[in-house]
Amino acid sequence: MKYPTGVENHGGTLRLWFIYRGVRVRESLGVPDTPKNRKVAGELRTSICYAIKTGNFSYPAQFPDSPNLAKFGEVSQEITIGGLCAKWLDLKEMEVAESSLNTYRRVTSNVMAIIGAGALLSSISKEKILEVRKELLTGFHVMKKGHRSVKRGRSAVTVNNYMTVMFGLFQFAVENGYLAQSPMTGVSPLRESRPEPDPITRDEFPRLIDACHHQQSKNLWAIAVYTGLRPGELCGLAWEDIDLKKGTLTVRRSLTQKGKFTLPKTNAGTNRVVHLISPALDALKSQAEMTRLAQENNVPVQLREYGKKEHQKCTFVFLPALTSRTRGFGTHYSINSIGQTWDVAMKRAGLRHRKSYQSRHTYACWSLTAGANPNFIANQMGHADAQMVFQVYGKWMEENNVEQIAMLSSKLSEFAPSMPHGNKEVA
Repeated sequence: MKYPTGVENHGGTLRLWFIYRGVRVRESLGVPDTPKNRKVAGELRTSICYAIKTGNFSYPAQFPDSPNLAKFGEVSQEITIGGLCAKWLDLKEMEVAESSLNTYRRVTSNVMAIIGAGALLSSISKEKILEVRKELLTGFHVMKKGHRSVKRGRSAVTVNNYMTVMFGLFQFAVENGYLAQSPMTGVSPLRESRPEPDPITRDEFPRLIDACHHQQSKNLWAIAVYTGLRPGELCGLAWEDIDLKKGTLTVRRSLTQKGKFTLPKTNAGTNRVVHLISPALDALKSQAEMTRLAQENNVPVQLREYGKKEHQKCTFVFLPALTSRTRGFGTHYSINSIGQTWDVAMKRAGLRHRKSYQSRHTYACWSLTAGANPNFIANQMGHADAQMVFQVYGKWMEENNVEQIAMLSSKLSEFAPSMPHGNKEVA
């Protein structure tokens, strides 16, 4: 096999030559001179020439140990994986919501516990990524304050989310010249079976409400189930957001796990108007007797634009002071404290345990079973479109097919034209 253009033999191994900044340079590849390697080297040389032509070539990233770097005044950008994470997270802070940033921090921290923050970025291979993925699935050991602890394995869905974050990290490294190629290239997602929603049934719901010893707790979970608000949105709900006469509720803020108020999770969820059905209105009227005239708070809300905040006046709907047995309560509930009221009520009612987020799934499932339009449900829940509703709650939509057919038969028969009968031949 002939040598491709720019590929030559050098002491039994292959070497490339190409023009960089008007100068012919040579770089040894250190691989044996075989027909297969000649072909691969030719493809590499072609990609290098194209990158130089388009202005996307990074000499330090492609050849970090090359003596030619000094000739062109370029320095190898060798960096540790921990150093890269620090740079990436610092820059991400300006473009993502705080909840997303906290997720990125948690993911990179757990991955660093496996790889080691001091590992050189150039040493991270596809094989290493696959090892990390396996350990995330099966569990791994970490050292914390001199003690060895075990991190339990995660679901395939969670591990795939981890890999998505790491893909973004390594893509950042490639685009900024720290790596020539991402080690994530060719890493396929794990097969996953997403957990189905596990809503409260109509028989279980009265038992849950009866197990709440305080009227505020009864109202809180009734409103959660009948509106589909997220836990953080429940924490930030204020009377200034509610119009009992119109029967509407506007979602303007959400509380993060870190205790900071931000805009709701998605753009579609911000300032969305939730139309209240009768049970939700009744629960809010009951709650108004306890907290409508409570203290007004001036709350800082972090906006999506980096560094921007606005102060909103909030008379919180749910006050921990009404139910707390200690003096350490604040002016509003935290996500964890709301979750605890759910867990206690579920246990007291003798119901199978589910996370409090299932109150949101309950709203969606009940609405679909009642025949509500998926687009309307998506709008009420703060989704950009109905795609999420179809993906997550498709089972409940299928179960409603019989009722839908009966409804269509009844409605359409009222105005559907009769089929014309053919003329009979006259004998």
